[in-house]
Amino acid sequence: MKSDLKEEWSEMMELILNFLPFIAIMALMYFMMIRPQKKAATKTQDMLNAMKKGDAIVTIGGLHGVIDEVNTTNNTIVIDCDGIFLTFEKKAIARVVTSGVSTPVEDLGTNTPTHTLDETTDEEL
Repeated sequence: MKSDLKEEWSEMMELILNFLPFIAIMALMYFMMIRPQKKAATKTQDMLNAMKKGDAIVTIGGLHGVIDEVNTTNNTIVIDCDGIFLTFEKKAIARVVTSGVSTPVEDLGTNTPTHTLDETTDEEL
């Protein structure tokens, strides 16, 4: 009877030891991938919830503007881009450039070059 119990115990330990690497891999995946992703999502959601009128923002499309209105019921915001008012969903905001400071759109700058290719000189190339 004792030998049967010993055999069952050793088989059970062998089975547990066989599954131990899979358990370790799953734990490693959680701490290396899933947990940081949840932290980043929480940080992004906090940023979106903290947006208010006057914040300078950048959309996921690269559009710079100042928040004119925040609609929490529809999860939309209205952005003032040099006098042009555009409506976006909150999740379309990539980052808040300045928080709480009413910055004119002219002071935000653009990514457009100051001259065209026709105006460039050989020294610039």
